[in-house]
Amino acid sequence: MRQRRGQWGQRRGRGFAVSRKDCKATTTQLKGKGKEAALAEQLIAGTQKHLATLTQVIVDGSAYTPAQAEAQLQAFANLRNDVDTARAALKAKLVDETAKAPGLRAFLVAYIQFVMAAFGSSPDVLADFGLQPKKARAPLTTEQKAAAAAKRAATRKARGTTGKRKKLAVTGNVTGVQITPITTAAASTPAQTAPSTSAESPATTAGTSPTK
Repeated sequence: MRQRRGQWGQRRGRGFAVSRKDCKATTTQLKGKGKEAALAEQLIAGTQKHLATLTQVIVDGSAYTPAQAEAQLQAFANLRNDVDTARAALKAKLVDETAKAPGLRAFLVAYIQFVMAAFGSSPDVLADFGLQPKKARAPLTTEQKAAAAAKRAATRKARGTTGKRKKLAVTGNVTGVQITPITTAAASTPAQTAPSTSAESPATTAGTSPTK
């Protein structure tokens, strides 16, 4: 039977052989895992359409039935599809966490305070909650107390802070108070004017004597 060589391989009887060299030109053009997954799914569709009647295909020196080849291709596509699905789910979870975490964290802190208040004196019980009792504050040594007192005194002096007794001892230097009386001016009454006497008697006229 005459062998027929196609574009990417050679047909042998009821099989079809493809070498790594034949597909090198195609794989070098692929960039991105998403494109590879999409191509794998397209290869499955092409296999079902054109190679389903073959008994086997020879790929890289190994024989596969068309169904086995489809399974390999689908497994490769699933890897990328599962990653994309997980990434989308992760993004949604992160958004959900950002929205809900502050309120739930506040409840967490409040609940811890409740448990500490209820069982703070029982370390064994707190251990059941995953908590530890508050550590008692270590007493200060004599040197630490002296240093703290000196620091407080220096701070009070720098700020001019005094105690209650010293504040009471501080008074003003006023020896007396002089009061200056201030009086308001009396309200003036309007002067009364004499009635006008411009009308002269008809019997007398300036510069003339009465007629007889």
